[in-house]
Amino acid sequence: MTYLEKAQDIYNMLGQGQLLEAFDKYYADNVVMTEPRGTRESKAVCRDYEVQFLNSVQEFHDLQITGIGSDEANGTTFVESMMEVTFKDGNRVKMEQVAVQKWEGDQIVHERFYYEQ
Repeated sequence: MTYLEKAQDIYNMLGQGQLLEAFDKYYADNVVMTEPRGTRESKAVCRDYEVQFLNSVQEFHDLQITGIGSDEANGTTFVESMMEVTFKDGNRVKMEQVAVQKWEGDQIVHERFYYEQ
């Protein structure tokens, strides 16, 4: 499976409501995730963050992939996406971001998110 196919599989799983399953399958134990709000290190810490996010969501409305690509030689993928959710506080938001993943073998070791705060 190419890196592009792996990235596509992650987002297919997300579209089916399998965020944690995708995370467990594709993220390394030593993963580092960086975004404008900070950096998290280790699979356990990053997974806890994802669980907190899921617990804050009342309803998922939409997930669209607007761009996806890979640099197979360097083990890098990128995904431009839009997700629309309603949080438990009633706030409905459309979130747009670009995620850049660095792969080693079958797992992501670093992921950086770019978005407006």
